[in-house]
Amino acid sequence: MDDDASPTAKALLALELIQNVPGITGDRLGRRLGVTDRAARRYVGILREAGIPIESTPGRYGGYTLGRGYRLPPLMFSTAEALGLMMTALEGHHSAADATDPAGSALAKIIRVLPTSVAQPADAIRRMISPADRIATPDPEITAAVVQGCAEHHRIRIGYRRGECDVEPLMMDVDPWAVSVRHGRWYLLCWSHTRDARRVLRVDRILSVEPLPESFTPPDGLDAAQAVQDHLTEGWQYQVEIVFEAPADLISRRIPGILGRLEELGSDRCRLIGSTDDPEWYAERLTFVRAPFQVVAPPELRKALQDLGQRLIAAGEDV
Repeated sequence: MDDDASPTAKALLALELIQNVPGITGDRLGRRLGVTDRAARRYVGILREAGIPIESTPGRYGGYTLGRGYRLPPLMFSTAEALGLMMTALEGHHSAADATDPAGSALAKIIRVLPTSVAQPADAIRRMISPADRIATPDPEITAAVVQGCAEHHRIRIGYRRGECDVEPLMMDVDPWAVSVRHGRWYLLCWSHTRDARRVLRVDRILSVEPLPESFTPPDGLDAAQAVQDHLTEGWQYQVEIVFEAPADLISRRIPGILGRLEELGSDRCRLIGSTDDPEWYAERLTFVRAPFQVVAPPELRKALQDLGQRLIAAGEDV
């Protein structure tokens, strides 16, 4: 560090070093600051006088650490870190672009403490998300209550809206096993005592949460992510079976898991088993596969592929 730096600057650097390297020794801290061990202790004293909880452990393996729960303000992000945080938040929670949303309010606070050179491009990304880009996202307080039920293994009573036209929510007593995020949506995997069956519920459709005194034990070996994925590919109107003339690992890189479950049929063939309510949508997803395939079922999907193929051919013809 510059020898001409002010005591305040060196004290702040000492604070940053102690936060980034918990347990840093006085000797090492002095070397990083370019001062003696005694001077380093003086800067630690300045920080303590300012009310910052610096804890020290004596002895050969001792050092300095920040008190539990303390974090260094302001937030020190590089431009790349700030933009990466902004993009991740917006991808998972598009309403974070709205300053009145809890996630948006949190991002706005981060932007306000960033240097101008970093804050301006970060805020520009936040403002780029238009209302048309947003999908339904769950209420943070409701999500927190659901996750707490999962973590504490306590039954909850929820008010659930089954569809857009529901006037009165369905009240359900459920054992919340786990929360999983798939394709930008939050899902609750649970056992419904109201239906006496396993259910996968959209968290954004949960309107209320009431903790109940009963506890539960999740199933042994529960793979929540796989269970949610399997649920999303089963139980729809049209049962799908497709045979691909390509290895399963190649096809899995071309289609999303939401389309169904891949089964190997040898080293160079595989089968996709799934279901859908929308053959036209399903057909469009299959255009990403660059390998020969045959639709075994349903005929509605074959018809949707034929119609899509004719439209693509017509679009490529000379005017």
